[in-house]
Amino acid sequence: MSIRQFCLVVFLVFVCLTQAYAQSAMPAPAPPIIGSKSYLVIDARTGHELAALDPDTPLPPASLTKLMTTYVVFKALAQGQVSLQDEVTISEKAWRMPGSRMFVEVGTRVSIDDLLHGVIIQSGNDASVALAEHIAGTEDVFAQMMNQYAQQLGMLSTSFANATGLPAEGHVTTARDLATLARAMINEFPEHYSWHSIKEFTFNDITQSNRNRLLWRDPSVDGLKTGHTEEAGYCLVASAERDGMRIISVVMGTASEKARADGSQALLNYGFRFFETRLLFKAGEEITTARVWKSVNETSRLGVLEDLYITVRRGTYDQLESTIDLPTIIEAPVSAGQPLAELKIKLGDNEILGAPLRALDDNGVGSLWQRTKDSIALMFE
Repeated sequence: MSIRQFCLVVFLVFVCLTQAYAQSAMPAPAPPIIGSKSYLVIDARTGHELAALDPDTPLPPASLTKLMTTYVVFKALAQGQVSLQDEVTISEKAWRMPGSRMFVEVGTRVSIDDLLHGVIIQSGNDASVALAEHIAGTEDVFAQMMNQYAQQLGMLSTSFANATGLPAEGHVTTARDLATLARAMINEFPEHYSWHSIKEFTFNDITQSNRNRLLWRDPSVDGLKTGHTEEAGYCLVASAERDGMRIISVVMGTASEKARADGSQALLNYGFRFFETRLLFKAGEEITTARVWKSVNETSRLGVLEDLYITVRRGTYDQLESTIDLPTIIEAPVSAGQPLAELKIKLGDNEILGAPLRALDDNGVGSLWQRTKDSIALMFE
């Protein structure tokens, strides 16, 4: 074998090995150990679980409770029940609240806008109670509203007893439920979500910093909320976006501020390093067609009504396989949006995503001739 032939063989082997390596999945090591009682990391768009430690264990949430407090107020704003300019009279109960405070004065009037900033940035217990009393009359009734919204969102392991997160019997939630709430906050109220990235807020000539240290450490982090009581430990719901992918991490029950920040950072980095979220199909894009008998049009276009995304380990996207389950016989009429088939996405032998494929257009009943012809044809199907 000549030197030239030998070099060619070596080059071909190198190319084959390179291609095989490129096609192989990036190994995903175990998530980092962060010293928390519970945590959960999810992709914000798809809800796909990236890492978890006892995410369904009910635990006291401390001031993570205020995520639901602000969610209820945002709902009231969206429904036109209140406005940001409305002024709230501060009660003695609100003024006397212990713990973290916005330092509102009893009997003064403070706008809902300022109180929301006081809750989100300064974690004010006084501001939380003032908002609860304004929205619902009493904090107890407001807590009932919090629980009703929790049920609507599917936070089935959550029970709120107050608007602040101060210790109370039966006041618990889970990392999974908090991740659900964080997704709802981001998706439903993007105009208010941005407030969670504000680093400091001044009220009554008192400036306080956001307790989320990751806002200073990682420019991709833009929320959400810290919490701490002796019972709950140090907690943090964090969210970050890099290259169009958003990840939510929920960390509960760490031993210090540093531990919750370091742990949350490690989990976010893990999620971004080893997972990716891709757009599979755009809303309204034709994915396949289905034969529709006795119809005006012989076929109907099928697709999804909302953009369909998938979250996978990095390096596995090109290994995905799709199948479509179509009924043997579909007869008119077909209405736009009607589910007609099932899309299944597999990685190897594992099905990782299923979604209904829906008619993209109306397809009404055909003429008498078409119906008669198809009825005869169906006899031989």
